[in-house]
Amino acid sequence: MTGTTALTAAGILVCLVTAMLPGPGPGPKAETGADVAAPAATHPEATPSTPTSSAPPTDSSHAAATATAAVGTTTAAPPPSAKATPQAASSTAPSAGRIQPGTTYKGVATAYAAGDGNGACLFGPSDDLMIAAMNTTDYESSRACGAYVRVRAASGASITVRITNECPLPCAPGQLDVSEQAFAKLADPKLGRIPITWSLLSPQTSGTISVRYKAGSNPHWCGIQVIDHRNPVARLEVRTTKGWRRLPRTDYNYFLSADGSGCGGAMRITDIYGEQLTVDGTALLPNVAQPTRVQFAPH
Repeated sequence: MTGTTALTAAGILVCLVTAMLPGPGPGPKAETGADVAAPAATHPEATPSTPTSSAPPTDSSHAAATATAAVGTTTAAPPPSAKATPQAASSTAPSAGRIQPGTTYKGVATAYAAGDGNGACLFGPSDDLMIAAMNTTDYESSRACGAYVRVRAASGASITVRITNECPLPCAPGQLDVSEQAFAKLADPKLGRIPITWSLLSPQTSGTISVRYKAGSNPHWCGIQVIDHRNPVARLEVRTTKGWRRLPRTDYNYFLSADGSGCGGAMRITDIYGEQLTVDGTALLPNVAQPTRVQFAPH
């Protein structure tokens, strides 16, 4: 009995110990979406680059302008179908850039040999040599091209010149490098350099604007130039299947359509005062100055 009793007591004790042991716990908790979701990474939206042309620009330095006169300067009889439809002045705010209407600027006038009158703006040769090269800062990547400027010397003498060229550094802001013919009307050419003031002018003229496609223009790439405008041109747009498209401007005074969009179609030209002119009927004829029937209003 004693042995049986001992075995029984030992069995009871084992059962009690087994019952008191903790059972297996639940499996690992499934992670919910809220537990594992990380904040979305924020990346700045890439700004599309402005399309550029593979066509090399000409040298825009006014010192080398006469050497590049043959580029984009030939004119020919325009096609009779070229026409323009004027559009009422736009409500677009003026965008004059550095040279503001109604502002007088101080600087110096120097002189250069203008040759046949051609320059970095690539307007072509001209018999009118009352012209000037604008310093690089105020030239503003050809934005000053075609602007009429009233120049006054300390003596009281004054002249009107048209900007057809760029005066590279060290020409300082405010400086005008005028033709020798123009300088002679301001002061004795022997002086070489005189203080001046100058301001933008919107002259009376009976002429109309012309447009010209750059040499090499075709339905897949074209450059467009505006000629004989009374006021500086702020922008040029071409009509495409998706609406009006603004073209980038080069420092050699052409607006480029790198993929051919709008080449040979209607265009919209805006001056620094915000007036817009819509031109229709221009043919895609490289190196031909095509006159329109419109001109910007005087100011």
